[in-house]
Order: sequence, then structure tokens, then C-alpha cells
Amino acid sequence: MKKVGKILIVLIAVSLFGCNTNPQKNGEVETDKNQIENYGKVFKSLKKYLAKENGKLWGEQLYGPILLVDKNDRKIFANEPDSMGLLTKKGRIYVGLLPKEMNIANTATEWNGKRWTMVMLPLPEDRNERLNLLTHELFHRIQPELGFDKFGSTSGNNLDAMDGRIYLKLELEALKKALESGDEGVARNNIRNALSFRIYRDSLYPGEKTAENALELNEGLAEYTGSILSGRNDEMLKEHYIKSIDNFYHNRTFVRSFAYVTIPSYGYFMNKENPNWNREISDTTDLTDYMTGFFHVSVPAGFKDSIDRIKMEYGFDTIAKIENERAEARKKLMKKYEDRFQGHPTLTLNLQNMGIQFDPRNIMPFKDAGTIYPNMRVTDDWGILSVNDGALLSKHWDKVTVSEPTMITDTVVNGSGWKLELNKGWEVIRSSKNYILKKK
Repeated sequence: MKKVGKILIVLIAVSLFGCNTNPQKNGEVETDKNQIENYGKVFKSLKKYLAKENGKLWGEQLYGPILLVDKNDRKIFANEPDSMGLLTKKGRIYVGLLPKEMNIANTATEWNGKRWTMVMLPLPEDRNERLNLLTHELFHRIQPELGFDKFGSTSGNNLDAMDGRIYLKLELEALKKALESGDEGVARNNIRNALSFRIYRDSLYPGEKTAENALELNEGLAEYTGSILSGRNDEMLKEHYIKSIDNFYHNRTFVRSFAYVTIPSYGYFMNKENPNWNREISDTTDLTDYMTGFFHVSVPAGFKDSIDRIKMEYGFDTIAKIENERAEARKKLMKKYEDRFQGHPTLTLNLQNMGIQFDPRNIMPFKDAGTIYPNMRVTDDWGILSVNDGALLSKHWDKVTVSEPTMITDTVVNGSGWKLELNKGWEVIRSSKNYILKKK
């Protein structure tokens, strides 16, 4: 396995082309008065809100350096200066341009001497949604202090398999019934059933449990933080979690996005009994084991029979029908990618200091070779790769493959659905039937 020197992962759904890539220069960023005032108010309100929270949730202050970035023109609106003086003070905030080598996304990032929370504009107009987003991303900034910073490149590929999806949906339907119930005993019974479906799913794919757990420790805890600190009251929180589950079903894939709905929902109920439950979690915690212990769930004799008895209560027949239809459509899509990446010439780019931006809702596991990313933006020593019609990222995250180039120049290489902007000193050459990228 080839070791990738540095990986920066950002998860977002965004158009990857048409960005202004002018270099950063002091004093050249045009902003209007309303932007300065509005973002100044956002920062002031957020700082005041989190000062009242005072780090109670995690034992760490969440408020810190923030970059609000416009994806269209790469303008930065920051709440404090950078360490190199590239941001210009205007009113109560600081403005500048994000270098083209950096991906724009909702994430935590190191830039100009500081660790920042980056959030892509526009911000949600609804206050609760805005607080949810901002505190979610602020959690990512303090993850190293909390010990949760080692989970970037995993995917729960079993959740693209039919049974994996079916039993995840059954788990979520049980959680929905718990959230909809006004009776504590009924809610708790549904939670236990949800965890039973989870345990059964784990038994079907024992090799994937570690990947699922890592994603829940990363994005699950971040979204729990965002929702709990969103300013919603109890009824609003339950409605939010139910709506999030319903919206989640529309995702083309579940492999990296499921954690946004599982841990916040379980966490809501655990918070009612122990508001500090999250402080008991570490980077080595098995969240399934923790939650089954918390809710006193055990595996009975004849566990499969027990699952078969309760699954009908949560719409198994309808779910199975939908997933069978999806599986048939997926076979056609798989043939398309087999033809592209295994039947025709390709270009492979090795990765050393990768930064990657993608949409976690639409990726697709591809046999044992890796994962298909319909949309992605990759930066590395060789330049910038922008993809809007599928690229194959290897399972070890050490190379990315695209279709055959249709145009090759010294600075830009194009193919069907992708564009490669080359840094000086790099070139694309033919090697046997395929193409490779190498230093001149």
C-alpha cells in the first residue's frame, strides 16, 4: 500500500466549475456595506450564544476562527485576522480571497497559521438551521482537542448493499416511531428494536462495523452537537430528527451520510437520561456497544426469528420492494462504470498531499477497486482535478482514475466530465494503453 502523505477531506454538494481563481492580494476584494454588517451580526450573535453555553457540552469552547466563503467568487468573510495578514479588516470583520488550491466546503481547515471553521455561503436564513450548521462545523475544529480526528477516509460500503440498506431503513423507522411517541415506554421499546436491527445488520457485514463506527464518531457526533445546540425546543428537535430521516432516504447512497441521522436521534434520547453521555465517548468507543448497554439491549436466543417477527411493524415489505427495484437499476449503472474504467483507456493520478471535496450523498462502491465519486474536486502537488461525471478513488486513497483524456496541453488536460489543471513541471503521457501523470 502506497502511503498518502496528507489528506484533507471536505464533504459538500457544490458545482465544481466556474469559480473565480484570482490570486489573493490585499485590498482588492470588493464587498458591499450590507455584507460587512450582516456577517458582523452573524459572528456577534454566535459568539454571544456560545458564551452562554460556555463549553458545557464538550468541556471545550466551540467558538473560534471562522471563514465564511462564497463558492462563486471565493470571497472570505472572517471573524478574526489570519496570522499572515492576508485578510483585510473592514468594520468588525476581515475579508479576502480563498486561494484556488483550497477546496470550498463546510469543514475544518488549517490556513495561514490557524485552524479555522470554514462554512460555505449562503448561510441558512432560519436561525435554528444556521446554528445547527455553524455549531456542527465548529465541533470539527476542536476535534483534535477532543481526540476525534482520525476518521477521515472510511466508508460503510455495506450500506450500498441491499440488505445493508434494508436493515438501516428498519432501524431508522424504529427511531422515527420512538420520536413520534409521546409515551416513554413505547419510545424505549422502539429504540430497543432499532438497536436490534443495527445488531443484526452488523452480523451480516461484520467486516464493516469499524468503518460505520468511525463515521458515527466523526460526523455523527458533529451533527449531534449541531442539533442539540441549534436552539430548538424539545418538540422542534423531534420534528427536526424525523424530517432529517425522511430527507435522508432521498440520498442516492447511504455509505457516508447515514451518521448524520443515526447518532443525533439516539443522542437525543440519551441526553434525556444523561446530558453528559457524549463526554463518556472516546475515539476507541464502539458506539453500538455503548448504546446497547445504555438502553439495556441484549441478543436473545433465536435472534433471527425475533428480527423476523418485529420487522413487519416497520414496513419491511415496502422497504424490500423499493430496495429490490434500486438493486436492479444499480446493476445497469455498475455496467456503465465497468465499461469506463475497465473496458477503455484511463488516466491515473497518484496522490501524495491530497485535498478532496465531494458529496457524501451520492458515492458508489465499485467492486474491490474503490469508490465511484460522481462529483469531486481533488488538489495535490500536481494541480487541481475537477470531476462532474464520475471518477474512481482507490480503496486505499492513494490514486484516482478518470476516463481517457480527449485533450492534452502543457497546462490543462480535459476528458469527458473532468478537467485537470496542471502545475508547472507535470505532464500526462501515454503508458501502454492507458495514461499516467508524472513529473517532467
